[in-house]
Amino acid sequence: MKNFLLPLLTMAILTITGCQQKQTATEPENPFFSEYTTPFQVPPFDKIDTSHYLPAFIEGIRQQAEEIAAITGNPETPDFENTILAYDKSGKLLTRVSNVFYNLNGAHTNDQMQEIARKISPLMSKHQDDISMNPELFSRIKAVYEKRHESGLDDQQIRVVEKYYRDFERQGANLPAGQQETLRKINEELAMLQVKFGENQLAEINKNFKLVIDKQEDLAGLPEGVIAAAAETAKSTGDEGKWVFTLAKPSLIPFLQYADNRSLREKLYRGYFMRGNNDNASDNKQIVKDIVRLRAEKARLLGFDNFAAYVIDENMAKTTDNVDKFLSNLFSSALPVAKNDLAEMQKIANKEGNSFKLESWDWWYYAEKLRKQKYDLDETQIKPYLKLENVRDGMFEVANKLYGITFTKLTNLPVYQKDVETFEVKEADGSHLGILYLDYFPRAEKSGGAWCTGFQSAGWENGKKVDPIVSIVCNFTPPSGNAPALLSWDETTTLFHEFGHALHGLFTEGKYTRTAGNVARDFVELPSQIMENWAGEPEVLRMYARHYETGEIIPDALIEKLTNSSHFNQGFTTVEYIAASILDLDYHKLKSPAMVEDVNAFEKEAMDRIGLIPEILPRYRTTYFSHIFDGGYAAGYYVYLWAAVLDSDAFDYFRQSGDIFNKELAAAFRKHCLAENGNDEGMEQYRKFRGQDPSQEPLLKKRGLK
Repeated sequence: MKNFLLPLLTMAILTITGCQQKQTATEPENPFFSEYTTPFQVPPFDKIDTSHYLPAFIEGIRQQAEEIAAITGNPETPDFENTILAYDKSGKLLTRVSNVFYNLNGAHTNDQMQEIARKISPLMSKHQDDISMNPELFSRIKAVYEKRHESGLDDQQIRVVEKYYRDFERQGANLPAGQQETLRKINEELAMLQVKFGENQLAEINKNFKLVIDKQEDLAGLPEGVIAAAAETAKSTGDEGKWVFTLAKPSLIPFLQYADNRSLREKLYRGYFMRGNNDNASDNKQIVKDIVRLRAEKARLLGFDNFAAYVIDENMAKTTDNVDKFLSNLFSSALPVAKNDLAEMQKIANKEGNSFKLESWDWWYYAEKLRKQKYDLDETQIKPYLKLENVRDGMFEVANKLYGITFTKLTNLPVYQKDVETFEVKEADGSHLGILYLDYFPRAEKSGGAWCTGFQSAGWENGKKVDPIVSIVCNFTPPSGNAPALLSWDETTTLFHEFGHALHGLFTEGKYTRTAGNVARDFVELPSQIMENWAGEPEVLRMYARHYETGEIIPDALIEKLTNSSHFNQGFTTVEYIAASILDLDYHKLKSPAMVEDVNAFEKEAMDRIGLIPEILPRYRTTYFSHIFDGGYAAGYYVYLWAAVLDSDAFDYFRQSGDIFNKELAAAFRKHCLAENGNDEGMEQYRKFRGQDPSQEPLLKKRGLK
């Protein structure tokens, strides 16, 4: 039995740990080295120490290397069981530690974890390459692939075989040895660059900038709740008696919306859009240049014109041309709407006696004034009805009405941070479905944004169902003073959005790791975005929107204002999003050698080419575009809008039925688009639910672009 992985791996392990791996692997106190004994086998966060991660990673890599060696050394003829299934189920320990470490490194990191990430990144890159470029393993997979239609395999087994064969091709299995070595170096360098990009981004948000206000008059225009929150932040930053605003969205956006002091709005917004672009230790410009260059070279090695073509080849869109046309058509519809809103906002500014031309840091402020003028509505009227716990219970009730599932709060599960909540999710018949973690508020140890992850994926092991353990992580407005956490409307829809991802994870079914819940990137936002549609339905608002002090249900008059204003600012929202999507594609459509001399100049040229107005910046500028430079959405940021076509069309189907809680449609959506969505290509699964191709019309109408 030939095993070329283990000697190289052992050398790497000894280099990193400076000790014998055997001693590390048998540490009895390391909770990763045995099955969890916690309720529902959730991770034992109360027992996991930072020191446990690296030994567990190293042992997990060693174990999977042995499992691969057992597959390649098997003297029997390659078949589905001894090759494909054996590989599909390999790496259990590595998956267990990865699920905890990477999730917590985003949600609750520290200096030690970041150091571990830097150490483990090249080792994990090498391990993955050692597998994907293992000629003996690929030879066995290829043998099964070539006989897949004559081996008595069922449709799902054939799909798994085809997916793995395609994966190995795309990861360099067919390249000559010299080019494989080049690809290995590229992958290792990319892995390290992406880790560094994320570290810089975290530092720029949480360490490198804060707006300190010490004059009461500079708070003019801000709601009392926002001022109170800023005072609380000041206490935590050592600025007691002052008010501190940060680049975290719950602090940033209200200030931009309401602060009358224009120069301070500019200062805060400039701090936001200059992240990673300050020529300091956290600058990301050179990292971006290197990532773009290496990705273009990787695509060339693998036979693609550019990295975007390499990525999109696996997506529903299939080609960069299809994505370009899609974005261009919607941009041409949205830009005039945004320009019209800008003209109306400029009139408001002029009427107030101002002679300045509106800039990007003025948009939120005057958009609020325009919303008040057109719809007699502002955010402060809505927030008292959006107590976090009520919104949470409302989305649980929506899921119950659609799918019959229930959520029971648990207090006996270990958590990684004191504010994290846990819930048991049960089917309508009372049987256990999974566990849901909810982590709501910003902190210095947490990355910005909101996301859904999993500590354990649904699946099967030794003929037994493995139940999912799902986690939602957010950065919402925290409680302040005597007031509970009151969400903005954007935060409310964000919670529903991430909950949609959670339902996808909870409902996933399938015997095979490769296909269970594993869908094209431009399909994956359908489960999340469709849930946002329910959040603003009058029937649903009456379920959860209750005044936090009086318990009063949100008045019909306010619901009507919210409904009437649903098209408001959609031009801006769509334009800034498409601009970022095009910027992403422009970087990744560069052919090798992709030498970007100046990322700021590159970005400006890209935005000038599409006619982006200066009052709107792309949603993410280059140097803090985490989605594409360290978040897995490279050449794929467009997918949110692609999926928006699907979610708008799907929700329109519910509307047309006359019942937004139509259980028959909900069952079909759960089956084809959530539970079994890895069984076939994305569009095929969507057609099984919808009975036809999606139409763009519902999206255009929903956004007021038609």
